[in-house]
Amino acid sequence: MILEPITYKGGLYRHEEMVELIEDLGGYIIQLQQIAGDIIILALVPKEDLDLVRGIAKPINGQVTVSPLVGTEIAVVSMSLEIHHLPHATCDVAEYLRQFGAKTNVIGLARGFGKRIAQLNIEERDVINEHDCAILLYGNFEECIRHKNPKISRGITVPIIATGGPDKEALMKCIDPPVEGYVGGLGRLAHRAKRPEELAKLEEMVGEVSRVLDLRRTEIFKDPLSVAPPRLMDLIIEKVEAIHEVTSPTPITVQMAGLRVKLPYEVYADTLRNLELEQGVRLGDIADVSPSRMRTYIWVQVRPFSETKVMV
Repeated sequence: MILEPITYKGGLYRHEEMVELIEDLGGYIIQLQQIAGDIIILALVPKEDLDLVRGIAKPINGQVTVSPLVGTEIAVVSMSLEIHHLPHATCDVAEYLRQFGAKTNVIGLARGFGKRIAQLNIEERDVINEHDCAILLYGNFEECIRHKNPKISRGITVPIIATGGPDKEALMKCIDPPVEGYVGGLGRLAHRAKRPEELAKLEEMVGEVSRVLDLRRTEIFKDPLSVAPPRLMDLIIEKVEAIHEVTSPTPITVQMAGLRVKLPYEVYADTLRNLELEQGVRLGDIADVSPSRMRTYIWVQVRPFSETKVMV
């Protein structure tokens, strides 16, 4: 069954019908958020049932749109926390990707500025590697990008999308070693993106990120995970009572090949490892339960079927 990522937007009126429909079809609710009188649902639904979902949404004044980045967590990496690096382009990219369903985390590097002293420390590298992909927001100068990229990308194992002021062809020439994606014409800005050409660059960013992540999905499909991360999220919500006490809007963040569970590792790691998914199968048998470098959270990486010979 192929699942299609969608966003549902509507009012409070009869929104429970949409939730029940998605669950009855075998889909998954990734996030449900209420903002004043509006409801936003990020979900995965069977592709063949997408027209049915749209048909049910129409009479209750809801809107269903395909959101290709639902169920992904993306690191948006700014070269520094300084005012000329962080505020505008970084926030624009992070917020725009969220409109298409992604969970984004902005990471400001401690020493990412300057072609001579730029570097990535171990903690920053490990945090970035806990995401599905990383977007490196470089500046406007080719020479600076040429010197900085080998230092900043060293040790990053997730797909990288590099951006900068030069056009795409220039980026591809000056970045060595090469990365998985490029978006040119998106360097430092002194204002928020609002002009048509600036918004077009953000659209190009979404397309490039979607392309890169689709390639990763294809690799995962060749050797399927022992349990789908959205299904694992539902099982944790059902069987681990403590998750209901987490006040974050997303107590569990769904990734393409795992989860970030926002419970203290020292207290709940063994609880998760011993969680029985079905008869005779524990989570620890099919996944790595590790301490996250983000706060005290738990990072769950699901192993592929080829390693476990188990499918839940």
